[in-house]
Amino acid sequence: MNKENVSQERKTYLRKIKNRKRKILLTQIAIVILFIALWEILADYGIIDSFIMSQPSRIWHTLLDLSSNDLLRHLGITCLETIIGFLSGTILGILIAILLWWSDFLSKVSEPFLVVLNSLPKVALGPVIIIWVGAGMPAIIVMALSISLIVTILENLNGFLGTDKEKIKMAKTFGASKFQILTKIVIPSNISTFINSLKVNIGLSLVGVISGEFLVSKGGLGYLIVYGGQVFQLDLVMTSVLILGIVAAIMYESVVLLEKRILKKIK
Repeated sequence: MNKENVSQERKTYLRKIKNRKRKILLTQIAIVILFIALWEILADYGIIDSFIMSQPSRIWHTLLDLSSNDLLRHLGITCLETIIGFLSGTILGILIAILLWWSDFLSKVSEPFLVVLNSLPKVALGPVIIIWVGAGMPAIIVMALSISLIVTILENLNGFLGTDKEKIKMAKTFGASKFQILTKIVIPSNISTFINSLKVNIGLSLVGVISGEFLVSKGGLGYLIVYGGQVFQLDLVMTSVLILGIVAAIMYESVVLLEKRILKKIK
């Protein structure tokens, strides 16, 4: 087989992949449009209660009203709290996971406590956190940290412990120190683990922030959802939930973009 045939086959293969991605995207867009149209029609004909379920046109008007008022302030508060909680949980979680990998004694001692803390509903700690650190942004960030930290520790620690044992043994036979094993074998072998923990962490941090804003907040998307429910403005609730979904998608896609850049540099 000559190079021209190989090149042509590769072009055909790449074209098929591109067409498949395009079809998937168009199908996803069509599903969203169909859902919105069906929602609007059912609300117009009274099949669903537009007061309880709202409807796209009312959500759009609410969004325009919010845009001319304090939407950016509430959005900025939630995003700032999420980013701080996300970075804090990721960095602290990885450092603790490294410490537990380094010391088998500490790892064995902390294992049951980590399992219990991971299974404990973090929202139940909300009142305690508020008393400890005070109401406001600090409590919300700590809430986000409490939800994401344990998961980050466990996921990265499992990745570290699952590193190829043969490589570690070989490095030890050549006199490698534990720090060298960590930096030359364990960490490079767990880049995918770090990235997966980022993907999980960004969602958990956002969940923690919204949970915290439900309990104690004077601003943010969680505050808007709670306020809308209290005054029976379901349009405001649904609009805030929609914005929250868009924010979550953008944050997740940002992590995916970071993943592609990291993997591209590694290759």
